[in-house]
Formats: sequence, structure tokens, C-alpha cells
Amino acid sequence: MARIAVVSFRLGLTDGVSIEADKWMTALRTLGHDTYSVAGEGNVDRLIPFLAINTPADPNLDELERAFSDADLVIVENLASLPLNLDARDAIYEVLADRAAIFRHHDLPWQRPHLSHLEGPLDLGPWAHVTINDRSRLELRLRGITATTIPNHFDCDPPQGRRDLMRQSIQVKPSARVILQPTRALQRKNIPAGIRLAERLGGIFWLLGAAEDGFEDTLDRILRTAMTAVRRGLAPGATIDDAYAGSDLVVMPSTWEGFGNPVIEAITHRKPLARYEYPVMSEIEAHGFHFFDLDDLEGIEAAMADPFAEFLDKNVAIAKANYDLSLLPGRLAPLLASVGIL
Repeated sequence: MARIAVVSFRLGLTDGVSIEADKWMTALRTLGHDTYSVAGEGNVDRLIPFLAINTPADPNLDELERAFSDADLVIVENLASLPLNLDARDAIYEVLADRAAIFRHHDLPWQRPHLSHLEGPLDLGPWAHVTINDRSRLELRLRGITATTIPNHFDCDPPQGRRDLMRQSIQVKPSARVILQPTRALQRKNIPAGIRLAERLGGIFWLLGAAEDGFEDTLDRILRTAMTAVRRGLAPGATIDDAYAGSDLVVMPSTWEGFGNPVIEAITHRKPLARYEYPVMSEIEAHGFHFFDLDDLEGIEAAMADPFAEFLDKNVAIAKANYDLSLLPGRLAPLLASVGIL
């Protein structure tokens, strides 16, 4: 059994990196290893504030060394992928220079227009690198870094949500059409396209996540001009499973996603998905999933009218074969072996 530290800007929260890191930690424990979390903020085992995004604190290498002193392996989650705290990244590089480590890259700077001029990950030690899609793996290879692709994994038999209760909580009539966009609100999430689809379908647009990165004013303007009813967020006590159960269609209009968890979540909750073909979407669709273009109103209407459509069963079967959480331990084992963890 190995003791494995998982480190990032923030962990134990509801952001995508936190959620995916938690899945890895669970899989590592399934393999018999012990894990603990280290981050600048969040619900973690060891809190080191200077690791947080945009922190004014100076790095303390001794503190970081102590945090990893009893670890046989350190897994770095996105902290060296996006340049959101260069001092923290450089401290991680220095402390791990001669240690076994796995760097997991959810995003890369050149994939974000406002960060494209900044430096990406480096390979400075006995490290392994992992990407969540093949596009990133190939882009790293062009920059001299060999990586392995391990996509995000999911519970393909999620709890059944409470449809009636959820719709009551957001004040939606049983006959109403609810188009759910289960994303945060950022420029690249393309909220206007989701609203336009809801307008064309005569449905209610439901945006689940909050605005981030200074997008609040822009989002307010977008929602004020919507030509259909809008709902925001989850009611207290509600779950993501309730949200999917309460919807009739999931829309994913993002122009860029490192993976796009709502795509697979829509499938596992047996909901039709209307999507924009962002670059990584082609990797997901290559498995044979049945999705809809944003302008395929006829196909979307038919799918919304048939909650027992055959393609929904096929989508679930494909997801289980490729992305089920039960597959993750077996995919991590050879990666761990590559850095000497058996």
C-alpha cells in the first residue's frame, strides 16, 4: 500500500477539478492505497493557503515539503496546467523535482484565449503526465511532453432524482418544457445559444451554475433580454440528480470544454442532449452516442416527446462501456506502476 497526496489550488468543493480529484482518490483507495488532500482552499486534509488561486501569500517550501513528507506519490491536479498561481506552480516543481509525481491536466493555457500567451506544463522530474482528452495529449506531445489520456469517469447508475418536487421548487407546471443548461456561466459556456434553443422550443431555460470570472453583469444582460422564462440554480436541499430529473432536455452549447461532464451526466440520467460541437466533443461522439445539433428542432421535439426512446438505452450502454467509475481503478493501476507504485 502506498500513501498518495493529491494537491491542487482548491479541493473538496463543487468545481470540476475537485469532483474529478475525488473520483481518483476513491479509485486509489479501491486499489488499496491511502490518500490525503492538500490545497490552498476547500475541505482538505492539509490546508496551505499560498496554493490558492490569486493568493498574495508567499510560497513556503518548508511547509510544502512537510505536507508531502509522508507521501510515496504526489498527484498534481491542474495546478501546473493553468498559470493561475505561478509562485505555487514553481514551488510544486521545486519540491517534486526528484520525487515520483503524476501531473493531471484538465486544461491547458493555450486552450484559453486570455491565457494563450503563457507557459504551459513542464516536465522536470521523474513524472508522469495525464490528460483528460486526446487533443490535449497530442498538444503536449508537440511540446515535448509524453502523456496518457484517462478521461473523466461517471456513476452510470445515478440515483433517481425527484422530478415533481424539483419542478415544484422552481415553480414549473407539469406540462412545461424545461431546457436545462447544467453549467457555470462564463463566456465559453455560450449561454445565449442555450436561451435561443429554449425560445425556439417554447420552453423554460434553466441555468444551473453561477457566473464566474467577472461574467455577472454580462449574464444579467443576457437573461434580461431572453424571450422566454428563465430559472436559476438549485433549490436548497436539491441535488444534481433532481435537476436532471426535473428537465426535459439538456443543452450543452459550450464552445470549449476540457471534457464536458454534463454530456455524460445527461446520458446516465436518460435525457436527450442538444450540443454544440466543441473540439473535444468529437472524441466523445466517436463512441457512437446519439446527440442532437442545436438547430435540429424536429429531432429534439421527437426526443422530448418520447422519454423511453431506444437511443437513450443505447447511450447508457455506451457510457457504461467507456466511462463507468468501475473502470477507473483498472486504468489507474498501470499509470501508478509507471511511477513505481504497485
